Amino acid sequence: MSLRFGIYCEMQSAPEKSHPELIWEVCRLMEQADAAGYSVFSLIEHHCFPSFGISANPLAMFTAVAQRTKQLRLRTLCHTLPLHNPIVLAGQIGEADILTNGRLELGVGRGHGWLYPPLGISVEESQKRYREALEILHLAFTQDRFSYHGEFWDVEDVGVVPKPLQRPYPKVYMTGTSGAGFAEAAQRGWGVVAGGPAPYEVFEGPINIYRDACQKHQTTPDLGYVRAIFLAEDEDTAHREAREAILNFFEFNVRPHDTIKDNDALKQRLNASGYGFYASNVMQDLRKLSYDDAIGAELAWVGTPKQIARKLEDFHRKVGFNEFNIMSHYGNIPEWAAARTQQLFAREVMPAFV
Repeated sequence: MSLRFGIYCEMQSAPEKSHPELIWEVCRLMEQADAAGYSVFSLIEHHCFPSFGISANPLAMFTAVAQRTKQLRLRTLCHTLPLHNPIVLAGQIGEADILTNGRLELGVGRGHGWLYPPLGISVEESQKRYREALEILHLAFTQDRFSYHGEFWDVEDVGVVPKPLQRPYPKVYMTGTSGAGFAEAAQRGWGVVAGGPAPYEVFEGPINIYRDACQKHQTTPDLGYVRAIFLAEDEDTAHREAREAILNFFEFNVRPHDTIKDNDALKQRLNASGYGFYASNVMQDLRKLSYDDAIGAELAWVGTPKQIARKLEDFHRKVGFNEFNIMSHYGNIPEWAAARTQQLFAREVMPAFV
């Protein structure tokens, strides 16, 4: 079996670590990933909830790190399109692609449901804003000048510069839990990335929809999967050192959902807007997990390289992805531990799958 390997990071922030410290820490991990032979490093775009992630401007980090790396591709998972003026975003993407020497990759989506109230954007508008933004991005990348007359953006004879170095635009991925969204990705020939802290069953249906839609539209599936990993040379050390970070990982993921869990009116609005996952208790259930529960359910993989290689082989046989992204930095994990996981995985796990 042949797999691509990448790293995904949410930039979870604990109170005791300053934001500059965390940002430069992740930059160093990106440099190490390039030297170790990973294909791609992905950052989320996220706002307002530091425990979940402080990655407010992935393009800025990518352009900085690109000056100190050679091969590593750099992907945003995802640009939350309803939060942006797509004409401005198109130019920013174009400039970032130039500054990364054509190593940029794009993720697009509506983002997390909890982002809309604090940012003052109606969740009911999110789907229409997303659709219009997507159409405008395509026009901005593929046309020298264009006009667009929609509900949220109304422009006449506008040109967006600079254009991306990769023409007509960088490779696109979609992430989330929506079967309809994954079907659209298949129709457009985009890749899909699933996984994270939620159980595989959350993504199984949308993944099957994606594969069926790829077959229908005669496009090639490009499926990535994300899993939190912690590696050490021996199993006892791995579990002892991972425990706090793994529990923090789930706790930090759940905290933004606390703004939703007791708000029945917002839950109804989320359900009506296609955000049923955020109106459910799936995230809150993660908080109830003990460390042993999380490891037993394989929501995170902890152990030696040999143990993780066996898990990866079994999971790949079950899911059939062609890209596997590890999370090495989460839950206030020390930089040295994240770096060790990346190095051990690259040196002792990846060679068996390429």
